[in-house]
Amino acid sequence: MSETPWLERLRGGFKKTSDRLGDNLTGLFTKAVLDEATLDEIEEALIASDLGPATAAKVRDRLASERYERGLTEAGVREVVAEELAKILAPVATPLEIDAFPRPQVILVVGVNGSGKTTTIAKLAHLFLEQDYGVLLAAGDTFRAAAIGQLKVWAERIGVPIITGPEGGDPSAIVFDGVKKATAEGIDVLIVDTAGRLQNKKGLMDELAKIRRVLGRLNPAAPHNVVLVLDATTGQNALSQIEVFKEVAGVTGLVMTKLDGTARGGVLVAAAEQYGLPIHAIGVGEGIDDLRPFDPEEAARAIAGAPQKSEA
Repeated sequence: MSETPWLERLRGGFKKTSDRLGDNLTGLFTKAVLDEATLDEIEEALIASDLGPATAAKVRDRLASERYERGLTEAGVREVVAEELAKILAPVATPLEIDAFPRPQVILVVGVNGSGKTTTIAKLAHLFLEQDYGVLLAAGDTFRAAAIGQLKVWAERIGVPIITGPEGGDPSAIVFDGVKKATAEGIDVLIVDTAGRLQNKKGLMDELAKIRRVLGRLNPAAPHNVVLVLDATTGQNALSQIEVFKEVAGVTGLVMTKLDGTARGGVLVAAAEQYGLPIHAIGVGEGIDDLRPFDPEEAARAIAGAPQKSEA
């Protein structure tokens, strides 16, 4: 377990965005009155901080609608930003609930190679274990021996069983074996790793379609979730990945990883604003306990650089 409290790690994860916001706002609060020119500058500062034009416009409208007889401070703007971000993020904050019946609940995990997909699977499994659910992993990314090996190491480390096959094997056969084993042994959750080869979009789509057909024969409701893992350090590129994986895989929810202080944290807000997909969890580091269910209020205040309400 990490010794650093979660809120401190969260604040550190969004540090790049909140620092950039502070840099861009510096010097805008010398005037006694909040005039149109200052509002324009604040809006531009928010856009430059990766929060996107739609969010910036909402904050600007909010500031314009309120009276600031004695001018406005940077802390005041950060507070308004935090409140507006929380409004955007609250509707998409959705924990990944295990409620499928009959069991197992099948979760397909998708994402480009390098996004932290395999590590995220282990962290999700750890979260479910903490909630007393039985978990089984399936190494469906048979295209890469390294992915199979990495998932086996994680399975051993956290103490969960894993279904694997040969490199280059048929992923749908592994998924079939996983569902059979989970059903026979009363395991609650089957988490399936899948290939992340977006450069061969047609091949990936065919592979996922075959997995779905196999699942459908065993359990018509499966897969219950298709979770896309996004690397927050890629910024706007993460948004284009949502677009592609929605088409290829039928994504039902997101997990944002690598919010480690170098990340473009504003992309989380842009994803919520543009796509409205559930955000299940965010990850702020490499440790097994560094992935937590997404709390919109905490994230909004960390992004804005405003004090958490528990500290106010």
